[in-house]
Amino acid sequence: MNEALKELLDLLDLEQIELDIFRGRSPEERIQRVFGGQVAAQALVAAGRTVPKDRHVHSLHAYFIRPGDPSVPIVYNVDRLRDGRSFTTRRIVAVQHGKAIFTMSASFHIVEEGVAHQASVMPQVPDPETLPTFQDKMYELVGDHPELRDWLSRPRPVDSRHASPLTWEAYQNPELRSSRTNVWFRYHAELPDDPLLHVVLAAYASDFTLVDTILLAHGMAWGASGIVGASLDHAMWFHRPFRADDWLLYAQESPWSAGARGLARGEMFTASGELVVSVVQEAMIRLAK
Repeated sequence: MNEALKELLDLLDLEQIELDIFRGRSPEERIQRVFGGQVAAQALVAAGRTVPKDRHVHSLHAYFIRPGDPSVPIVYNVDRLRDGRSFTTRRIVAVQHGKAIFTMSASFHIVEEGVAHQASVMPQVPDPETLPTFQDKMYELVGDHPELRDWLSRPRPVDSRHASPLTWEAYQNPELRSSRTNVWFRYHAELPDDPLLHVVLAAYASDFTLVDTILLAHGMAWGASGIVGASLDHAMWFHRPFRADDWLLYAQESPWSAGARGLARGEMFTASGELVVSVVQEAMIRLAK
């Protein structure tokens, strides 16, 4: 297990400061705001700690209200909205400086039998082991960019491998523009058999590349196109158990953008083609003035 993954697991081990009140921190990095996937993952951890072990999260719906300040802790207040015979509902509010920066509703469900079907088919893409890592691919594109080179040299908790062009490739070559992208990812070490942990880590990773799908359609890239962006909301549905330390294919698309907003959605498949997670996100995309 590399140091980046150890640090992430430590960030997800929230401190309980009162009944249904938890405190989390951010990595010690010089960044302007807290990564949205981190807040979503920590909020889900807080909710999960108030729910019986036999109930598993099946959906979450979240709003990013204010930018998070990475220099101070985040307090997560959990409201126990409902504890039914089959479903449990929680509302989580993340607070900094006395103001809400993020809200989430999460629903948990016991294991039940029922009708089953899967209409979505996993895209046919190269195996992840045959693809370069995200860092290696980016080094080829922007290796002479001092700031990006420093960013790329940092260890990462997630091994991600693009089976389609990166935004920087489409920025340099307009013929590569597309509203769809496919990314394999997995975490760098064998993880404990805790279903909530694997769901939480998928939530963390879900925010890395989804907005990039909007940029890819326009040949834009962070740090190169004079754009300002931020996640507005985020919804996820967890369909069946999976492991975040096994390869998952994140198939993403952007069906629409206009009026300084863009919509992106994604599906996560196991290597055998099982659909395990669905994601939808809206983001603000503004051209810097």
